[in-house]
Amino acid sequence: MNDSNGLDNSPGAMRQTRPPRADEMREALKSSRTVAVIGLSDDPSRAAYGVSSFLKARGFRIVPVHPKARTALGEQVYTSLSAIPDPVDLVYMFRVAEAAPAVAEEAIAKGARFLWMPEGVVNEEAAARARDAGLTVIMDRCAIKVWAAVMGPSDRSGRDA
Repeated sequence: MNDSNGLDNSPGAMRQTRPPRADEMREALKSSRTVAVIGLSDDPSRAAYGVSSFLKARGFRIVPVHPKARTALGEQVYTSLSAIPDPVDLVYMFRVAEAAPAVAEEAIAKGARFLWMPEGVVNEEAAARARDAGLTVIMDRCAIKVWAAVMGPSDRSGRDA
């Protein structure tokens, strides 16, 4: 069953103590420019690749983070968030939920404003730590679906200049 934002709230969807609000997701997509994608490689069959391609096509700067890959989507890959020389607005984590606490700590140290976990990934411990540090946390949501639900279908709909 979809909620008023077109997002999945069916019985099979992951449960969270504090699901993300539509305004938080809209703000993450509207105000972010640089997105560090944890787990992005050059494998087009992976979800991280598809979501990152979608975001890149909409004007986001994608910064891949992967321990083994060298390039992804034509961009240099970094081995960690701390290795990225530039500021990062949003950290999108394509890892298992158990990796989220360490990623949250890295996102906090990097000064990110948003931590996003894809569908099927929920870690309340990491979310609480990130929120306590001032980050907005979005869990168990696909940015492509969220974009369609809260931003509209056009490439730059709602993005700040």
